[in-house]
Amino acid sequence: MTEKNFHLRIKIWLEDEKGAIVFGRGRMRLLEMIESTGSLLRAAEEMKMSYRSAWGRLKSTEQLLGHPVIEQLPGQGRRGGSRLTPLGKSLLDKYRRLSAELERAGRQVFDEVSLVED
Repeated sequence: MTEKNFHLRIKIWLEDEKGAIVFGRGRMRLLEMIESTGSLLRAAEEMKMSYRSAWGRLKSTEQLLGHPVIEQLPGQGRRGGSRLTPLGKSLLDKYRRLSAELERAGRQVFDEVSLVED
């Protein structure tokens, strides 16, 4: 049998008791893009998604959490700007840490378990 290299991939997201997505990798990337661009509109464009879709995902997260994760800065409509609230920054940081820890633990277990017997 030829040797093959397999890599473990772990996908995590937070959901409420009804299965609604609260936060996951896509929303993490959206918050990261808002943080780097200073704009929800530019973040959506960079991620090749509509402003409406990006806005809807964040509003859903905010509604489920009961608090805002971004705040709009003064300006004309969507052209104003956005920044993460303290909760948004905390959520982003905690999700990154959780992802890194689960990846690390998953790799350790994966290295100890042989999926294919010789």
